[in-house]
Amino acid sequence: MDPRRLVLSAVVLVTVVLVLVTRPWTFFINDEVDEAFPVLSGAERDSLRDMPEDQRDALLTMIEDARAMAADTARAMMKPDSEMQDDMPGGAPDPHPLLSGTWIEIDPVHRAEGSATIWLAGEERVLRFEDFRVTNGPQLHVLLTKNVPTSIFAGVGESGDYVDLGPLKGNVGNQNYDIPAELDLSEYKSAVIYCVPFHVVFSSAELLDASGG
Repeated sequence: MDPRRLVLSAVVLVTVVLVLVTRPWTFFINDEVDEAFPVLSGAERDSLRDMPEDQRDALLTMIEDARAMAADTARAMMKPDSEMQDDMPGGAPDPHPLLSGTWIEIDPVHRAEGSATIWLAGEERVLRFEDFRVTNGPQLHVLLTKNVPTSIFAGVGESGDYVDLGPLKGNVGNQNYDIPAELDLSEYKSAVIYCVPFHVVFSSAELLDASGG
């Protein structure tokens, strides 16, 4: 085979692999989400997504105005009609914030804005992003880390120094991430948007006490 063709084929193959891995087009595309405030349990939020659109939209509006009442109303609407009358709003306790922080700009490319707050919602703890926007990228994940990375290659520590809450749901919009019940939050210092294949930090938010205690 002609050596020049062999080199050209190798260059093309490497280029294709790099494009597939880096997915450069993601930097120019926004994935938008808008999740409701997490006053419901994970199972109840799944049920909410399965409800008729008009009922779901009504509940999302209520959540913005009266979070606890909306949660009780949602629970009642998810039950058979015979049980609904006994399960209308009765004043469930409001969720309250435990830790909160603001996303930082690391450099002109790797940056985010908005807030990251850990809420105690019923018996669950949820990391919620509000007014959130981050530069898009390949395979971005949401982490809780024991350090506070402030540069793209600062790293997130060894395995065990962070917990992966899963893929980023969207680079724009309000969203929720369930926190494992067994996790000791006192050991974790920040929320991080992390590019898994390139080990790059896109942004971090140092989590500070928000309980008022």
